[in-house]
Amino acid sequence: MHSSPVISLSLLYGFLLVLARIAGIFIFLPLPGFKAGPDAAKVTLSLALTFALYSRWPAIEPAPAGIMQLAGWAIMEAGIGLATGLAVAFIIEALLVAAQAISTQAGFSFASTIDPNTEADSTVLIQLAQLTAGLLFFALGFDRRLLGILSQSLEAHPPGTFAMSQPNVQALVMLGSGVFTTGIRLVLPLMTLLFLIDLSIGLLGRVNSQLQMTAMAFPVKMLLAMGVLSFLLLLAPRLYQQSANAAFGALEKALGF
Repeated sequence: MHSSPVISLSLLYGFLLVLARIAGIFIFLPLPGFKAGPDAAKVTLSLALTFALYSRWPAIEPAPAGIMQLAGWAIMEAGIGLATGLAVAFIIEALLVAAQAISTQAGFSFASTIDPNTEADSTVLIQLAQLTAGLLFFALGFDRRLLGILSQSLEAHPPGTFAMSQPNVQALVMLGSGVFTTGIRLVLPLMTLLFLIDLSIGLLGRVNSQLQMTAMAFPVKMLLAMGVLSFLLLLAPRLYQQSANAAFGALEKALGF
């Protein structure tokens, strides 16, 4: 006599709620090429991570009173995932702000390419910053830290039991200011140097209007910007790690562990 496998409702509810928490992360997660990838790959990755956290699936007892309560729990779990993905997005966006701050001033905004994430025109420096941020995210082990936070959140706050307070929400929102401060700190020396070069070119052009300083100095500015930027990139991992530690610290505080 063959026995048929039976999946309990408690296990099924736990799977659905953990999947909602995992899937919410990928909405704001700005990894290079992720948004432009096929939807089937995203669904497969969400399912794979959900099954990887099988040991953390909660036992939903008592069961939800109705479909409305289950939908409310699913929305709450998706909100936790959105907050987690937003915190990670703040980390990666810091380098994009740095690249955007100097693209026009250094002259790289005159040439653009297609951003695979947004399918819009984007400068070369922004594409380089996006690839660098994605590389640092995995090279510094923040992907493992993110999975650790998800695992701890399922243990500390099973689905249907978490309520985020207003101070914790404000702490996550304030992480957005760190995007601009980290980006400007990274490229402030280069921005100052380019400003002084533009000021010198303007003064020379004012003294002698016959000198075509703009056309002559344009390639020199680009070469100088690339040289200084390559030196400043040595500081990028340190600033990136400081920003990530602050973001993950605020996220852990918001999740209550």
